[in-house]
Amino acid sequence: MTAIERETMEYDVVIVGAGPAGLSAAIRLKQLDADLNVVVLEKGSEVGAHILSGAVLDPCGLDALIPEWKEKGAPLTVPVKEDNFYMLGEAGQLRVPNFPMPPLMNNHGNYIVSMGNVCRWMAEQAEELGVEIFPGMSCSELVYGDNGEVKGVVAGVFGLQQDGTVGPDTEVGMELHGKYVFLSEGVRGSLSKEVIAKYELAQGKEPQKYGLGMKEIWEIDPAKHKEGTVTHTMGWPLGSNAGGGSFIYHLDNNQVYVGFVVHLNYKNPHLFPYMEFQRFKHHPMVADLLKGGKRVAYGARAITEGGYQSMPKMVAPGVALLGCSVGMVNVPRIKGNHNAMLSGKAAAEAAYEAIQAGRSADELTSYETEVRSGAIGKDLKKVRNVKPMWSKWGLLPSLVLGGLDMWTNTLGFSLFGTVKHGKTDAAATEDASKHAPIDYPKPDGVLSFDRLTNVSFAMTNHEESQPCHLRLADPTVPISVNLPKYAEPAQRYCPAGVYEVVEEEGKDPRFVINFQNCVHCKTCDIKDPSQNINWVTPQGGDGPNYPNM
Repeated sequence: MTAIERETMEYDVVIVGAGPAGLSAAIRLKQLDADLNVVVLEKGSEVGAHILSGAVLDPCGLDALIPEWKEKGAPLTVPVKEDNFYMLGEAGQLRVPNFPMPPLMNNHGNYIVSMGNVCRWMAEQAEELGVEIFPGMSCSELVYGDNGEVKGVVAGVFGLQQDGTVGPDTEVGMELHGKYVFLSEGVRGSLSKEVIAKYELAQGKEPQKYGLGMKEIWEIDPAKHKEGTVTHTMGWPLGSNAGGGSFIYHLDNNQVYVGFVVHLNYKNPHLFPYMEFQRFKHHPMVADLLKGGKRVAYGARAITEGGYQSMPKMVAPGVALLGCSVGMVNVPRIKGNHNAMLSGKAAAEAAYEAIQAGRSADELTSYETEVRSGAIGKDLKKVRNVKPMWSKWGLLPSLVLGGLDMWTNTLGFSLFGTVKHGKTDAAATEDASKHAPIDYPKPDGVLSFDRLTNVSFAMTNHEESQPCHLRLADPTVPISVNLPKYAEPAQRYCPAGVYEVVEEEGKDPRFVINFQNCVHCKTCDIKDPSQNINWVTPQGGDGPNYPNM
C-alpha cells in the first residue's frame, strides 16, 4: 500500500479515536486556540458505536475539561445512591461492609452512565468548537517522515480485495498529516502497538495486563429496579480458575447494566470466559433480579489492567499515546474514563505549548511528565499492587493485603514497594494436559444465551469481501501447535464466536475465522498463547453498533 499515490490533508493535530481521551484532547485544543486545525478519525459507524464501558464515571475529568457540563446537558443523570460489595458462593452471598474499604473505593459523587452517550455528547461539544470529526474512517497505516517521526495516518481505505490488493472498486484513502498525531484507539490499538514496538516504548516497564469485560443491558421488572444502585461481586463462579468479578448498575428507565470481567492471566486453557458470565446470571441473587426481564444489548471489550508499573513511555517523535492506549484503568475502582479524559487534556496542553513555540514532530515530554506526576499518576500509584497481588496470591489474601496496601498508600507509603506482574497473559496459559476440561451448563435462552445469539445483540457487521482483519502470522499454528498443546483456546476466549475448529469425518481439522462476528475486543491479540493472531483495523464503519453501552 505504501507506493500508492494519495491525496494529503494537513492539520495541526490528527487524533485517532473518538473515545473519551481523543475527544477530550480535541475539545481542549480548540479551547486553547480556536484557530488550530484539529481532526478526529473514528473507525465506528458513528461516535459511540464502539464504546463499551461499565460505567460508573468519576466526573473529575469532565469537571477539569468542561466545568459547566451540567448546564450543557451532559448525559450524567443517574448519581450513585448505594454501593454494595458481595462475595458469592454457588448458592448464596456474603455482603462485604463498606467501612473497612479505603476512601478511594467510595462511589459518592459518581454517576452511572452510558459512555457511548457521553462520547456522543462530547463530540457535539467538540464540533461546536470547530473540530472536524469523521466517523466511519479507519486508520490503517502510520505515515513516517524522513527522520523516522510519525507525521500522519492513512485513513478511509475501502474496497480492498480479499488478498489485500487494490482492485477496480478500491478507494485508496488519504493521508492526514499533523504536527502531532494522538493515538487514542482504546485497548491494544493496532497503530499504538506498532508505535510501542518501533520506538521500544515498553522497554524497562512491566508487561501490560488485561481483562475481558462482557456486558449486557437488561430491562427489568420496575418493582426490582433501584435507580442509582451499584453492586460489585467477586468469587463464584470463577473460584480458583481465574481472577475477576461482576458489576450490576441500575441506571434509569428500569434498565440494568450486567457485566462480568475475567482477568486474562488465567492458566487453564479450557476456561470459557463467556460461559462463566452466562453461568453467573444463574446465581440466585442475580437470577431473582433478572427474572421477568429481557436482555436488550450485548458487547465485549478488553480492559487494560497493568496500571502504574505497566504504562509504556507515552511519547515518541510526532506521536503521543492517550488513555487506554497507555493503560490508565484503576483496577480496584473499575474506572478509567476519568483518567482517559485527563490524559487527553494533558496531551492537548502539551501540543498547544509546542505549536505556540514553533515546534512540531518532536516528543511531547511535558505530556508524559504531567501524566506520571499529576492526578493520573497519583490515582494509579495508590492502587498499583492490587492486580499483581491478586494474580500471585489469589482472591482472599489479595483482598486483605491489597486493602491494607491501599490504606497505607493514602498516607503516602507502601509496605510492599511495587509488586511486579511477571508473565504476559499469553505466557500465563498452561498446557491443556495440566488442567481438567470444564463442563458448562447449556444456556437456557431465558437468563443465559449462546454466543451467536448474543452477538446479534451487538449489531456487529463486516463487509465480507474485504481482507480478514484477524491476521495469522503462521496459518498452520492453530492446528499444529495450539490444538494439541492448548486445546486451541481461541474457540473459548473469544466472546463473539469468531474462531472455531471444524472437525469432519475423514478430514483433518480446520481452523475457521468468522471475522464477521468480531466485536473488536482484541482478546485474541492478547491471549493467544502462540501470539500468532494480529488484530488490525477493518474498513471504516464495520464492527459493533452499540446503542447505550
